[in-house]
This record gives sequence, structure tokens and C-alpha cells, in this order.
Amino acid sequence: MKFVHRFAYYLVGLVMGCFVVALVFSGKDTRCNYFPNARVLNSLRTKPFQYSEKAVQTLNEKWIDTADIKNTLQFGDVDFDQSNIPYKKGKLYVIEGKTVKNQAIILKVTNYENKAVLEEIIKK
Repeated sequence: MKFVHRFAYYLVGLVMGCFVVALVFSGKDTRCNYFPNARVLNSLRTKPFQYSEKAVQTLNEKWIDTADIKNTLQFGDVDFDQSNIPYKKGKLYVIEGKTVKNQAIILKVTNYENKAVLEEIIKK
């Protein structure tokens, strides 16, 4: 068999395989959260998110916005030395991040079974 024929068979198989893989994975909401930081942040993002009274007061000061909180929950770093502590029938997580204006912040979020509550926002 000539090289051109073998190459044509290879390309046909490759295209069919790519089509099957795209068909199988296109409808799924798959995530690859292998590291603890990514798993914790994903868990907090996927649950209904609420704000405590103290956090609402800090948000009313206008130096931080809910977009900054969402960015911190997406790209922040969980401080595991101070986190995973039982707190009000949930677990308290301390997340370090930055605002849009590059101001360092710390979020204290309580992770319950069915919701996540932002307890406190600290300006570093």
C-alpha cells in the first residue's frame, strides 16, 4: 500500500475519532479540579452565595465590589493554615485575593452543606 493511501486512512480515522470525542464531551459540564485550592474555590462558587451583615457593611464602603469577590473566588488562594475550621455548623475558609485596583483583600467564607456565606472582608 502506498504512503498516500495509508495517510488518507489515517486522516479519515483521525477525523472520525475527533468527531466522536467532540460529540461525547460537548454536552457535559466537566471540570478538572485536582488540587485542593481549585476544589475549595469551585465548591464555594457552585453553591448559592450569601453575604453576612458585616460583609454588606464593608461592601457599602465602596472600596470593594461584588466583581472583586467573584474574581477572588475564581483566582484566589486558600490559606489552608487558617482554613477548614469548624465554624457555625460549617467550615471557615480564608481566601486571599486582589481587587480590580490591585488592593490585597482577605475573604472569610463559611462553607455549609447547601450554601456559602461571606462572613468578613478584610483589607490587607
